[in-house]
Amino acid sequence: MRAFGGAVLMALLLVLYLVVVVTRAVAFLQTGQPVGVAIGVALLVLPVIGAYLLVRELLFGLQATRLTRRLRAEGALPGDDLPRRASGRVERAAADAAFDRYAEAAEAGPDDWRAWLRLGLAYDMAGDRRRARAAVRRAIALSR
Repeated sequence: MRAFGGAVLMALLLVLYLVVVVTRAVAFLQTGQPVGVAIGVALLVLPVIGAYLLVRELLFGLQATRLTRRLRAEGALPGDDLPRRASGRVERAAADAAFDRYAEAAEAGPDDWRAWLRLGLAYDMAGDRRRARAAVRRAIALSR
């Protein structure tokens, strides 16, 4: 739940930033000078890209959370049996050791969203965020 609160806070800060940028863009456009208009147009494009990326990331988070809850309800979350640190994070060595099991399951069931989500969570526990996101994206696509 803390991660969701952090995401909402970051989204609100980005919205505030986008409002300021759009305000500055309008001021540049109103100058009528070619350089000012060019800067104003550029400043209008950046908020559109930022808003698109924000929405995309929020949807990814919501979809990943929905699938993780489904997997938790089935009692099939990876790492529940792994040793944890005092902070609650899985010990990295244990996550690395258990990783092969989830990778093999994903290879054996390439159309199984559960296997791909477990692989993504295993990547996350092992600290490989880029591959974790890719595996979770595949799980989301397969779940549709």
